[in-house]
Amino acid sequence: MSAEQHRIVLLDGGMGQELRRRSDRPATPLWSAQVMLDEPQLVTDVHRDFIDAGARIITTNNYSATPQRLARDGDPALFAPLQAAALDAAHQAREQSGRAVRIAGCLPPLVASYHPEVVPDDATCLRDYRRLVQAQAEGVDLFICETMTLTREALAATRAAMEHGVPVWVAFTVDDGDGTRLRSGEPLAEAARAVAAAGAAAVLVNCSVPEAVTTAMATLADLDVPYGGYANGFTAAADLAPGGTVEALETREDLGPAGYAEHACRWIEQGATIVGGCCEVSPAHIAALAERLTAEGYRLASP
Repeated sequence: MSAEQHRIVLLDGGMGQELRRRSDRPATPLWSAQVMLDEPQLVTDVHRDFIDAGARIITTNNYSATPQRLARDGDPALFAPLQAAALDAAHQAREQSGRAVRIAGCLPPLVASYHPEVVPDDATCLRDYRRLVQAQAEGVDLFICETMTLTREALAATRAAMEHGVPVWVAFTVDDGDGTRLRSGEPLAEAARAVAAAGAAAVLVNCSVPEAVTTAMATLADLDVPYGGYANGFTAAADLAPGGTVEALETREDLGPAGYAEHACRWIEQGATIVGGCCEVSPAHIAALAERLTAEGYRLASP
């Protein structure tokens, strides 16, 4: 194994689910964004715990603060304050930790996770991803376009982010039963090549069951850019309706820290150099993964 193959970039885990565990407030469609208004210190604390667990990239907590979601579930006027609060929480956590951590700006699905049928037209996607990028660009080290269900959605996010000169990573969510296809049914291989051609510096698979991520790694192996994955801990994420809350989803019982680390190590065996966790993956999971990777001789590093 080469020195470069020994180098693994460790992402954080699932912010929203960890906040749910720590707060007594009920889940809402704007859950993770609402917490920044009601209990902002919780967000900083979760970021810090992921850093202490070993994560070298933390992602801003603005996943649900898109123009479309705020119009449907909240107040559009909160867009700028929520983006600023997300950046502030991430920066506070990094400064408190004293570690060399990178902050990734989050470019999420504009309307809903897992549902390609509700993705807006291309012009709207580009316009609103540009709004998200503009709001975050001065405070992040890279962008992650994540939970992308559709190639054109991913391309719009990638193109908007590329306009600001920082690295852009794209993470697709795949069919839980067929890790070679996006939730739209499009082939992952074609989608990955399209975003890489548009300038993506890495391609990932996220918010899918670990087994589907394992299948996806073989599909990504032919890319000329780094690749990896960060899975969720749900039995079936696609059951979440647009505008719904994760209360409707069932958590798997077999994905404790050691079990999740086992899956992530399979991805690395297939050439992945970027790993982490999505929904239901806690700081304890990331700590177990970091410990195992270190014990096996990998070097945890920032990109």
